[in-house]
Amino acid sequence: MTRRILGIVAAVACIVSGTAEATTNLKPFEPLALQRVVEATAKELMLPGAMVLLRTPQGDFAFSYGATELGGRNAPRTDTHFRAASNTKTMTAAVIMLLVQEGKLRFDDPVSKYVDGVPHGNDITIGQLLKMRSGLYNYTSAPELAASLDHDPTRAWTPQEVLAIAFERPAVSPPGKEYDYCNTNYALLGLVAEKLAGVPLAKNFQDRFFAPLGMKHTLLPAIISNAIPEPYAHGYLYGGSSYALVDAPYPADLQAAAKAGTLKPNDDTGQNPSYASAAGGVISTADDLAIWIRALVGGKLFNADYQRQWLDSPEPQDPGKPLGQKYGYGISQITFGPNIMYFHGGEMPGYNSFMGYDPVNNVTLVIWTSLTTSIDGQSPANTIMLKLLDQTYTVSPLR
Repeated sequence: MTRRILGIVAAVACIVSGTAEATTNLKPFEPLALQRVVEATAKELMLPGAMVLLRTPQGDFAFSYGATELGGRNAPRTDTHFRAASNTKTMTAAVIMLLVQEGKLRFDDPVSKYVDGVPHGNDITIGQLLKMRSGLYNYTSAPELAASLDHDPTRAWTPQEVLAIAFERPAVSPPGKEYDYCNTNYALLGLVAEKLAGVPLAKNFQDRFFAPLGMKHTLLPAIISNAIPEPYAHGYLYGGSSYALVDAPYPADLQAAAKAGTLKPNDDTGQNPSYASAAGGVISTADDLAIWIRALVGGKLFNADYQRQWLDSPEPQDPGKPLGQKYGYGISQITFGPNIMYFHGGEMPGYNSFMGYDPVNNVTLVIWTSLTTSIDGQSPANTIMLKLLDQTYTVSPLR
């Protein structure tokens, strides 16, 4: 997940936060209208494939677009595997929350208590890591990582290797000073979780979440694996990995060639996701992520006290915009009119995704696309999300 995803939703939050409360929160359910919106948007964004799963009290909507592979005929399904990228952060954060609930660590513990060698580690707390306020350099912004992914895509990365990239660069701000979306924070939290739980993070996820919730098609793969279980969607990206890892716009000549059809996107399906691991390594499906985000927000994971702490954890990303988008313990929050949606997104070479749950209106929305970013720089899943919410709610994020 990059600032591109966060920026689009942040704009929505600022626009709609002052909207007057509506008497009815949801519009009448119209599957054909939803389908037309998804199809038109997917065509406009030139997506190879996409999957949308929307569940409301008025009905469920599942719509697939395109194919699981360029030139193929198999349509995406709700059980099609894809790389969920930074949606993984919600799972890592949930493990940390449970460890705090179990009395094994505290939010105000310094990270140096659990991981050696962290710059300013005595001043950076677990809570600051969770809320993206450590001030550490984001290792996925380093050009050498993108170059390595392009030239040696199957390389297996350890957390220590990616953290070394971050630690050799100066911090971007003092600990706790300001919000900065940073994968380094969650690479560290993954190590903390493994040390305290005494088992690999993948087993933590499986035993605490995936098995009890019935998420049979979700896993954090071993660092040596670049495979995806069948059925799966291939993932595509125009240009090199840096366009997914850093919010750099496509050059004009690349945009023109792609729109003319003379340039095809690269297939990044086989890229090893180990560099993301606790920050973004999970493989899942639309069905499973719908189960996960509803369980997480709906109170199935933590006791009542810690569920309230988790729900109250989001803080404004920009202190000057207190009604704007918020980020908390591995979760984002947007408010439009009387509606509050807790969500996260994911972005990595080949894939773009969104998962959200509105507990007041009982609305679940999961979207994934097999193109990381559109030619004009849009986040495909978020673009579809905004248009679907416009069709779903009486108070629209687009107005």
